[in-house]
Amino acid sequence: MSASAQPPAGPADLLVVGDCNPDVLVVGGNVTPAFGQQEKLVDAITMVVGGSAAITAVAAARLGLRVALAAVVGADAAGGFMLAELAREGVDCSAVIVAPDAPTAMTVALSRGADRAILTAIGAAATLTARDVPAELLQQARHVHVSSYFLLEDSLGAGLAGLFEAARASGATTSLDTNWDPAGRWGDDRLRAAMAQADLLLPNEAEALQLSGRDSLSEAAAELTAAGSRLVIKRGAQGALCADGGRQYQVQPPRLSPVDTTGAGDCFNAGLLAGLACGLQLPQAAALGCAVGGASTQAVGGTAGAPGRDEALALAKRVTVRPASDTRPPATRSSSTPWGPPPPAPA
Repeated sequence: MSASAQPPAGPADLLVVGDCNPDVLVVGGNVTPAFGQQEKLVDAITMVVGGSAAITAVAAARLGLRVALAAVVGADAAGGFMLAELAREGVDCSAVIVAPDAPTAMTVALSRGADRAILTAIGAAATLTARDVPAELLQQARHVHVSSYFLLEDSLGAGLAGLFEAARASGATTSLDTNWDPAGRWGDDRLRAAMAQADLLLPNEAEALQLSGRDSLSEAAAELTAAGSRLVIKRGAQGALCADGGRQYQVQPPRLSPVDTTGAGDCFNAGLLAGLACGLQLPQAAALGCAVGGASTQAVGGTAGAPGRDEALALAKRVTVRPASDTRPPATRSSSTPWGPPPPAPA
């Protein structure tokens, strides 16, 4: 969207709740710092839209959804940068709080293709509570998605189950992407209560194993869906594993050579949620997620490569879906457009 784009009129298709901060990206073949006051040259250092929630919001807005973001930034240059970038993308920032006494969160990511090292100062982001999400916005949204639970656990954790319950009572669906737990605790009763109110869980492979306490993905899927939630496990270049109503599906994207994987999982979330918003069944929505996540790896930063609707549609046609138990070579998807009537689930 062009500068100062206005969010599409009407209630939000998607309300994203979570972190909102700049990413400072250090990119190159050898980005490992050398202590002892040694200076190294790298390929590039850039500041871009960061925070899992903000990246998902921008990527979903590019796909044509009406998107609102609930988050907290500081009254500083970093917060101003994020608000300006989100407004430029057409994201409704009316529920983003500007805290006068805490700095905007900041992340430094050292990126070398498919691998990254990440340093984050959580700042004002960690003050977001469920009470900060406007009730009117929550009641009107079609879907409510929460990102980066573990970064916000101390402030958001106590009220998240109630927030999801209120959203569902108003007719919305809900999803949760906990992201990685830097503390290594992997949740408590507050998280389990929130997961029970989430219609959809969106961990990556390592997170799914940690959250479930299981040793295999099939066991993790069974554990994480025991409360009735649907599940999509993100597997990077291997695509995704979907668990829906006792059935599991493999979703496989074409092979790509990543430039930078920052935000790929968050862009995947955006594509998947856009597909669900348009009536797709979960495996086909995950195929759209693979298309959007894959496209995002072709440029530096979380949103630079996030595609628009037409590009996402074209890429989704190259993604294959089959039952997880099917060992036959995957066939190409039969649906000519994943935004039309939902195609039948694979037999």
